[in-house]
Amino acid sequence: MRIARLLGTVLGTTLLTTTAVLTAPAHAGPAAPPAGPVDRTSLDRSALRDSLDAIHEAGMYGVFSSVRDGGERWAGASGVADVETGRPVTPGMRHRVGSISKTFTSVALLQQVERGRVRLDAPIGDYLPDLIPGERGRQITVRMLLNHTSHIGDYVVGAFPSLAEGSTASLDEERFRSIRPGELVRLGLAAPATGRPGELPGSYSNTNYVIAGLLLEKVTGQDAGKYITRKVIDRAGLRHTSFPRTPYIKGPHPRMYESFYGLIDPPRDYSVYDMSWAYTAGAVVSTTDDLNRFYRALLGGKLIGKAALDEMTRTVPVSGLDYGLGIYSLELPGCGRFWGHDGAVFGAGMTALSSRDGKRQVALAQNLMKYQSVDENGRPKPHAIDNALYAYVVRALCPADSASAPGAGLVSPEDARGRLSKRLPGIDHSQLTSSLKFGQLSH
Repeated sequence: MRIARLLGTVLGTTLLTTTAVLTAPAHAGPAAPPAGPVDRTSLDRSALRDSLDAIHEAGMYGVFSSVRDGGERWAGASGVADVETGRPVTPGMRHRVGSISKTFTSVALLQQVERGRVRLDAPIGDYLPDLIPGERGRQITVRMLLNHTSHIGDYVVGAFPSLAEGSTASLDEERFRSIRPGELVRLGLAAPATGRPGELPGSYSNTNYVIAGLLLEKVTGQDAGKYITRKVIDRAGLRHTSFPRTPYIKGPHPRMYESFYGLIDPPRDYSVYDMSWAYTAGAVVSTTDDLNRFYRALLGGKLIGKAALDEMTRTVPVSGLDYGLGIYSLELPGCGRFWGHDGAVFGAGMTALSSRDGKRQVALAQNLMKYQSVDENGRPKPHAIDNALYAYVVRALCPADSASAPGAGLVSPEDARGRLSKRLPGIDHSQLTSSLKFGQLSH
């Protein structure tokens, strides 16, 4: 099978983010959606249950979610945590969150900005001159790292070298490898730059947030994971969120299956994995309820102050996203603007979105990744799962009784498919496509 652009699709925008199926373009709805979410009085629990079941029925192995609307909460799960035993998923399971970790890392660094230990517009070379020497160290600022305008390349292909040869073998060969963050940065700096520092639009790169973690260690004198645990995770009151110290996840969790667009057939379980390759860019484990609690605490000013939160929510265009500092905004036409992040690592995907006041929230976890097939050009084809995921999230965030709300029985599968096809990450924004040698992928 020809894979022109396929590896770029998977890796270029964000291996550590999901397919971002929820990012509908502005022209898909009213020209001027309201600034805040439309009010409603209750959660439609039956509709949420049906919408969640539809994701499983469309082919997702297992999916679980937590929804909040003011003081009301709903949690549900559908499908299996283990395809061999049929063990069901449950709402409280722990899961790898991928790039949602970036919000945690950004919050920790913004706390240091508030303390005067870090300046957002200072060159990164002022803090880490040996790690990023020379012109790059002088031109790239801390802010450019956090909002992905540094244009430093991504390290992922370097960390999993078989991908450059058209093979997924590295995913298994490196399962128990421990790799130091400094090596990840070296690989990212060695990758082709995607533009000039500060240039817009930005280009999403996981290397930025590995550097951010090393900066956090430099200014605090502490291990980044331990600092984030004490000052962000614990402060937000999260009881089931952690940086794993081993390849194993403690507590109830699903198996996490990777298909890699059918190249791994049947999909393989990657729930046991050394996550040092993701570090502060994507190693966090959490639950859907904890993620809602985290974003509610963040947007409510409990983790950083107003000035820092204003900086965090100042967005620039990055790989098709309106990206701030470790957080992005998403307009749902007729419903409002929501804030959060999504993420994916091998086999595991998570999405967490909140209204700006933190009152309306959804967090969603899935345990089958890159389930789509690809066309003759190597582009992933929208899948029925994509349509079902989109319908569920708008059902959770938008009022079911609003005539203008998408997902209220008014969005056809064709319309959803059209919206999704506009925003599959990496297809048009890959920093790796031009540098990889494409040919036949082997299993």
